Amino acid sequence: MKPKKDPFSSLRIKEFRWFILMRLTLVLAWSMQFVLVEWEVYNITRDPFSLGLIGLMEVIPAVSMALFAGHIVDQNEKRGLLLKCLLALASISSMLCLLVYSEFTEHLDEKMVLWAIYGLVFLGGFVRAFIIPSVFSLLGLIVPKKEYPNAATWSSSTWQISAVFGPAVAGFAIGWIGVFWSLTFVVFSILMAIIALLQIERKPILNQKLGEPMMKSLKEGLNFVFTHKTVLNAMALDMFAVLFGGAVALLPVYAQDILKVGSQGFGILRAAPAVGSLLTMLIATSLPLQRQAGKKLLTAVFGFGICIIVFGLSTNFWLSVLALFLSGITDGISVVIRQTILQIYTPDHMRGRVSSVNSIFVGSSNELGAFESGFTSKLMGVVNAVVFGGIMTLVVVTGTAIVSPKFRELDIEKDMESL
Repeated sequence: MKPKKDPFSSLRIKEFRWFILMRLTLVLAWSMQFVLVEWEVYNITRDPFSLGLIGLMEVIPAVSMALFAGHIVDQNEKRGLLLKCLLALASISSMLCLLVYSEFTEHLDEKMVLWAIYGLVFLGGFVRAFIIPSVFSLLGLIVPKKEYPNAATWSSSTWQISAVFGPAVAGFAIGWIGVFWSLTFVVFSILMAIIALLQIERKPILNQKLGEPMMKSLKEGLNFVFTHKTVLNAMALDMFAVLFGGAVALLPVYAQDILKVGSQGFGILRAAPAVGSLLTMLIATSLPLQRQAGKKLLTAVFGFGICIIVFGLSTNFWLSVLALFLSGITDGISVVIRQTILQIYTPDHMRGRVSSVNSIFVGSSNELGAFESGFTSKLMGVVNAVVFGGIMTLVVVTGTAIVSPKFRELDIEKDMESL
């Protein structure tokens, strides 16, 4: 009889607890800021397409710099590099505070303020290109290899909760304290992340090819991803599924113009996926998601697509809330499994580059999804755009299941036993 697994095993490592707090506050700030910017921009323009532009402004630099950032991360000490990124992010958020402060902008043209916001979002995309591989690489240096599945579950669950709970907090905060003070809280959260990061010691550089030419390094990283189908399929599945399922980018439109529930209703809509993700976190550390991981991942993303379709068609507020709640559960399961796949199958010396490729496939899919939703809503209307995105998610999942039978049979637990 196998000994019962300890669901809190990785949390018994002190530095990992600081890592979790750092990631929790960082992603909370990051996701809150995106929603606050969405709300402010829509108030200025009253144009759904402008919401899509926010995602585009962030994703262009994030994607264009991703591979180079991965090379730089693999060549440098991770904690120090991440610290510089967080300081830059805090500076950008502080400038956004000024741009939404009425006494500062009352004499400025609205278009000037709008493009200044877009410019800061663009700069944030550059910073993000380095944050993602730095965080991923640092995790692999904090916990021993045998703890990777448990640590990946806690880390990805923390990310998922913050990523959807942050927007919910932002939605309520807009009505309670306004956009300026909400952004002030964002800056405070980033400072908390910096304090937590400073509790982690500097880590050794495990890359044996320091000083390797950049193009050779990038080629090695790309070759690894495209020759390891398990990693490639996990990345591609999420990229296309979330790309077409990015309905949450249009929540300001649903809250204000379709469901007509205002900022308080907007907060509840944003909170619904967060509650679903919280439930995922509570069960993910105890349930064997690594067993038959391929089938579970495909099922979760298929369910996510169904939820998006139901949300798009709903004109009932509470049905919309239920659909978003279930989307949080399914997306949370997907995130936990995918992050475990990457941690288990990526060599230590290539974590930066592989994570950067992943940021192109996955990390940017939310922003590209926001642009896709904004663009298609301009072409076919908001409701049709959301439903179209959900249908395309189902098509992608079905296609992956058909063309990748080995991925469908993936079992991480069995693979871990052979390591």
